[in-house]
Amino acid sequence: MARSTERSQRGGHSGVSIEDVAAAAGVSTATVSRAVRGLPRVSPATREKILEVASALGYVASSSASGLATGRTRTIGVLAPFVSRWFFSKAIEGADRELHARQYNLSLFNLGGHGSNRERLFSKTMVYKQIDALLVLCMALTHDELEHLQKIDIPLIVVGGHVEECAYIGIDDYAASSTAVRHLIDLGHRDIALLHGDDETDLNFDVPRVRILAFKEVMAAAQLPIRPEWDEWGDFTVRSGQEAFRRLWARPGLKPTAIFCASDEMAMGVIFEAARAGVRVPGDLSVVGIDDHDFAGPMGLTTVGQRPDEQAELATKMLLDELSGIPGAVRSAVAPHQLIVRSTTAPPPS
Repeated sequence: MARSTERSQRGGHSGVSIEDVAAAAGVSTATVSRAVRGLPRVSPATREKILEVASALGYVASSSASGLATGRTRTIGVLAPFVSRWFFSKAIEGADRELHARQYNLSLFNLGGHGSNRERLFSKTMVYKQIDALLVLCMALTHDELEHLQKIDIPLIVVGGHVEECAYIGIDDYAASSTAVRHLIDLGHRDIALLHGDDETDLNFDVPRVRILAFKEVMAAAQLPIRPEWDEWGDFTVRSGQEAFRRLWARPGLKPTAIFCASDEMAMGVIFEAARAGVRVPGDLSVVGIDDHDFAGPMGLTTVGQRPDEQAELATKMLLDELSGIPGAVRSAVAPHQLIVRSTTAPPPS
């Protein structure tokens, strides 16, 4: 009985599964998926044969009435580890802008900062919601997840960080971080602290590791000391930046004259807490971040800017172009970044 229920779900409400159609047509399930959903890279003859078999068996590929006629749902899935943080909210905004312009819908899959429901999302939700393509925001995918997505055969792209085996769009995080650290060094700073990102979830961020590596290698190339007691971490939030500053300043001994923060939100936390402690920015402490958050300008924060909304907009355009039959539309691309010097950095105090 359980098996019958599973088959019914996998084939809409007909009780016929995609495996049944594939077996009857003599093709793979991936080819059936592409054919019934109108995706490219299926020959007209094969598509016609599959549709005839599917019709004869009573197979229904989508529960969406609007999708039955074309095999498409006109819905793009966006998988985000967070929606409240600046990068992710801006990326979702950019994706939605492109989707709205081309009359597509957005289906948001929010992990809420925890990976516990990833298996449910990849094994059921994405298939049953019948999305046409998937945009992943700044998180790595496991081998099993990639294998699953290959089986359902939908276009896929990642925004915000390098992911093996996937097309991705994002800034060169190593270069962006190096630019920020070199800016401090060029101002004359020698005693530079690091506030890097870290996350206790299993979202597999690659960005924190790359930004840490850039800091260490630029400091080493300049023959500057990397002090373990000045290595702090946060979770890319303002609050974690405040906490990191309190830990850093509570330690006895020499204090840094500058701090490289791996995100603007953490940099803002440092600035807020420094003001409470009577530490002048930039008179006593220079602070630089990465992102160009909406509040970076009003706060005068020196940063290395990026545009996650434009990255996601371009990625979404690639997905939709791929769906429309343009071969090779989905491809990796490096997004621009730029140093924006404002009022939170200055030469070190004499």
